[in-house]
Amino acid sequence: MQATDTQHLDLDLNEDQQAIADAVTRFCETRCDTETVKSLNHQFSAELWQELAAMGVLSPATPEGEGMGGALEICAISEALGSHVFPGPLAASFLATQVLPDNARAAIIEGSSVVSLSNIGDTLLPWGQHADIFLVVDGNDVLLASCDDDKRQAVNTLGAEPWARSSLTFGDQLDGAARGFILNDIATAAYLCAAGLKLVKEASDYAMVRKQFGTALGEFQAIAHPLADCQINLSAAETLARAAACCFDEGDMDAARNYSCSARLSASNAALQAAYTCHQVFAGIGITLEGPAFHISRRIRQLVSQPPGDVQCKAHLLQQVGLGTRD
Repeated sequence: MQATDTQHLDLDLNEDQQAIADAVTRFCETRCDTETVKSLNHQFSAELWQELAAMGVLSPATPEGEGMGGALEICAISEALGSHVFPGPLAASFLATQVLPDNARAAIIEGSSVVSLSNIGDTLLPWGQHADIFLVVDGNDVLLASCDDDKRQAVNTLGAEPWARSSLTFGDQLDGAARGFILNDIATAAYLCAAGLKLVKEASDYAMVRKQFGTALGEFQAIAHPLADCQINLSAAETLARAAACCFDEGDMDAARNYSCSARLSASNAALQAAYTCHQVFAGIGITLEGPAFHISRRIRQLVSQPPGDVQCKAHLLQQVGLGTRD
């Protein structure tokens, strides 16, 4: 069977993968519900992160996680965490497990080390206030870097993530970047799609009870149709992420890279459109910190902008169709 033959790709989660997703969902419901997520405003809970890691969710596609499988497990985990907007450097951690040596990888998997992934030349470091491993994307390569704690300055962000600003000292180029980028994009896309679908559900539920002129908002085509479009676009991007995961697990890295780039770009666009549309449905309550939407939409916007961003994916897909990038 050819992995690139999408008609024969099984995109459904198997019994074990669904069990992983269910376990992560139960964990989020009991340990990181909506109020907990909202309370972690520019904070990082090392305790929660280590509890999550203890479930083995950061080990797929590594020697330590051989029994759990690979990229489809990452899809299942990221979808479950995205639907609960669980905070943390999830996608960057999956990349890190592909490029770091054994001891450092083990620390990431068990949650005792936190990774910050940034682009070459940037001084903004995602999750940099609490990170102890720093990775830098330089084109198609990943470099190990170090950061002087005394020069690290806290930065507040739209997504309420504890970033930092500091210069880095670059070290060795690491192996495994190609695999790492694929898993990073798969995890990012799956998380964004799940968060976007959660937001659409919240907006749809609200539209069914909020009335205007004596009629539920959801009965107006101007409300129902945009929400339906968001649902369709997010579901399509989710399918691309699972297709990338299937190709990765079957060893077709070329197809996996193509699908993962398409998934990240599609998920970013679909999730941003969902954030915009759902805020229109919620109106004023949608931009309040205590409201039902803002903690989701701000995490979407933050994740879309996180390194390595979409430039790398766009460049790869343009190259596949014979078009170069412009200076």
